[in-house]
Amino acid sequence: MIPDLRIGPALVVPVTAPPLRGYVEVTAGAISHVGAAPTAGRAVETVEARDRIVIPALVNTHCHTSQQLGRGLGDDVGLLTWLHDRIWPYELALEESDAELSALVCAIEQIRNGCTLLADPGGRHVDGMARGIAAAGIRALLGRSAMDSGDGRPDGDRETTAEVLDAQDELADRWHGVGLLRFSYTLRTIFNCTDELVTATMERARALGTVAQMHVAEVPEENSHAVATRGATTVRHLDRLGALGPDLLAVHATWVDDEEIALLAERGCPVSHNAASNLKILGSPRVADMLDAGVLVGLGTDGAPSNNRMSMIDEMWLAAIVQKGLRRDPTVLPADAVFRMATADGAAALGMADVVGAIEVGRRADLVVLDPFTPNFATAADPVAALVTALKSENVESVLCDGEWVLRDRCITRVDEAAVLAEAAGRAAAVRRRAGLLT
Repeated sequence: MIPDLRIGPALVVPVTAPPLRGYVEVTAGAISHVGAAPTAGRAVETVEARDRIVIPALVNTHCHTSQQLGRGLGDDVGLLTWLHDRIWPYELALEESDAELSALVCAIEQIRNGCTLLADPGGRHVDGMARGIAAAGIRALLGRSAMDSGDGRPDGDRETTAEVLDAQDELADRWHGVGLLRFSYTLRTIFNCTDELVTATMERARALGTVAQMHVAEVPEENSHAVATRGATTVRHLDRLGALGPDLLAVHATWVDDEEIALLAERGCPVSHNAASNLKILGSPRVADMLDAGVLVGLGTDGAPSNNRMSMIDEMWLAAIVQKGLRRDPTVLPADAVFRMATADGAAALGMADVVGAIEVGRRADLVVLDPFTPNFATAADPVAALVTALKSENVESVLCDGEWVLRDRCITRVDEAAVLAEAAGRAAAVRRRAGLLT
């Protein structure tokens, strides 16, 4: 069969195999050949890439797409102020069309940073979010923010356990497996979710064969709350409920002790590490200790109000630097380990280990072509290590998702980017006005 696309000769970084100088070929949206030489014959499209680097597209394991219009609203405040006084009013002010545009802008930013798969832990308007992501042409696990209890929630955002579950079931029926989208059941935090909701959510996620997402052990106050109301810290209580496992993505896990790290490893419960938002609001999790214990860790950006830079490229660099500093050991989190966290391990954490995250025959063709001839990269002694230590968004030249170019020669292919961004600026201001968050 004639390949649809041949890229090479380039420096190819498969992640699950040693780097090589050669070719990647794509047929019917899947990787059909990786090798030092191309297959015989021609391809429908050939990309000459003699001076380029080809990597698997990055995986963002925690990305609030509906918060993209709220960038800057969470600066310089603590978590509970950030949540109660900024984010919940913002989310309540969003209309479905706002959520759609927000998700589209978020997807554009992900593409420009070499990312084609994100896990959204929940928004109010999943239909709009789904349309926005689909318009950009990338993959996502989408969920609806699930809360059935807790103080501080706006009056317009109060639902019973049954209402929360019914709404999620309906969305799962509508969106799971549609195009490149999957549905993901979500749990906001232990502050806002009853044990009944936790248990029922995990049952549904496991029945659907998808991942459930939950913000876990974000701040010390959360563990204190869990001890006071449940008799144990968040991780220990989730384990008592039978929730810890490969199908629960524990987001942040910032405040965990040795026993809890061992529990996460023993249960095979993956963690989403969000270096920038953690440092800004929550603290610095013991990621190196988690990896030493055998915990599967992926990387994520979190949302625009908690990070501002929605770049997986930045997250790789920061994740490595912070853990080296915490351990006072420059050998901690070497570049190859961090790059794997942003690719193959992130895909595994989202239950998509055989789909994306590496350049292997049979996996879907989610690929990034990098231009190394920029001031930040051109002189790198080790270009593979530099993928973590020196890479920036300006190195991202083209991005392929499921065999389709979503970024070609630095141009977004599926939408008018300039028009989208102009509309988004106006919509963001309107949402702030409605939420009473004028800045």
